[in-house]
Amino acid sequence: MGTTRTEQRNDKASGLDERSPEDVLRLLHDAQIEAAASVARATSSIAKAALLAADTLRAGGRLAYAAAGSSGLMALADALELPGTYGIDPDRIVILLAGGVSSLSRLAGTYEDDTTQAASDITAAGLGQGDCLIAISASGTTPYALAAIDEAKKRGLKIISIANNPDVPLFQRADVAITLETPPEMVAGSTRMGAGTAQKIALNLLSTLMAVHLGHVHDGYMVNLTADNIKLRERAARIVSAISACDITDAAKLLEASGGSVKSAILLAAGAANVEKASEILESNQQRLRPALSELKGSLGSR
Repeated sequence: MGTTRTEQRNDKASGLDERSPEDVLRLLHDAQIEAAASVARATSSIAKAALLAADTLRAGGRLAYAAAGSSGLMALADALELPGTYGIDPDRIVILLAGGVSSLSRLAGTYEDDTTQAASDITAAGLGQGDCLIAISASGTTPYALAAIDEAKKRGLKIISIANNPDVPLFQRADVAITLETPPEMVAGSTRMGAGTAQKIALNLLSTLMAVHLGHVHDGYMVNLTADNIKLRERAARIVSAISACDITDAAKLLEASGGSVKSAILLAAGAANVEKASEILESNQQRLRPALSELKGSLGSR
């Protein structure tokens, strides 16, 4: 069996340990840029995955991530941000890590080979028809990720697979396959570097486009954020003020009146009669603010 790209040594790393610190850092940095560039070749697949994920959440399903080691860290970073940034209910996001939470203090080990745990994790999470699994593996052959896919398919989940090698087992049963063909690592096999960087970027793109589809982004603002601390409450007020062109003090009052809902506060500023009416308009427009504002403007203009 040939050595995969994620296990090969980058030719530019020859003599790396003999170079000056500045040269080493330049080579490492250049390799990261190369790895990041690989994501651009996968945008079509990422777009399909984002739509699948959005359709899943819109229909009431759950989005699950399954991975091991460094890929698990990339999955964790993406998944944990979704509730705060885009107001997605935490109960709709499932994180499955090889070795569980305890693996976070020691990523290396046999966790990634535990296929039994992968199947039991899917079962314990109660995942099934209508849910979607994002499986991530740099090599595309990680036993935990593959077993998670097998169990997920049995239960009727849709599958998004992300790997850094082409034509790997991780893609064989995927509904959407995202290939991130990163160059061989500067430290051979250390996929926390180039492969991990590409995975993080791809997941950022996927989840952000998913949020756009769900109506949680408007003109570059996170209009469905969960404002549960001082910084985010101030950010929410600035968003309402910017979109509604109202004073920041008035924006804060509208947010309070809307129970913290940025979208409802914006509709109140635009002339919605009350919070209930704002919620009704949002619901009729699948929580998308732009058509909701257009509908409100039309109804006010027809009076």
